[in-house]
Order: sequence, then structure tokens, then C-alpha cells
Amino acid sequence: MKKTMNIDEKLLESARDACGASSDTEAVRLGLEALVRHAAYQRLRALRGSEPHAKDVPRRREAPRSKGR
Repeated sequence: MKKTMNIDEKLLESARDACGASSDTEAVRLGLEALVRHAAYQRLRALRGSEPHAKDVPRRREAPRSKGR
């Protein structure tokens, strides 16, 4: 999809350098993906402690491997 946007050149260049993007399009895409991930994390974090009667979920851990293997 094509969009026309007014983006500060220095900001876009800084974003491209920070994320290692090879093009402006890739830098914008990576930035938007990061924004969506951050928003999802914030929503999940807001739920923390919201169910006081929830039972703890048992965790499975793999047995440590011996050094001989």
C-alpha cells in the first residue's frame, strides 16, 4: 500500500541506522511492528495481578544434560 507521509529526514535516518534497515520502507515497517509489539506487551502487563484467585501454573523444566553427551 502506498502512503504519502511527511517524516523528518534526520529522524528517519536515525531510525534506519538504529534498526539496520536497508531502506526507508523497511525502517518504517520495523518501527510499526515494534510499536504493535509494545502495545500488546502493555495490554498484557495491565492484566498482571488482575485475577487474585488464579492458581499458579506449574512449569516444566528439562533435566540438565550431563557434560558427557
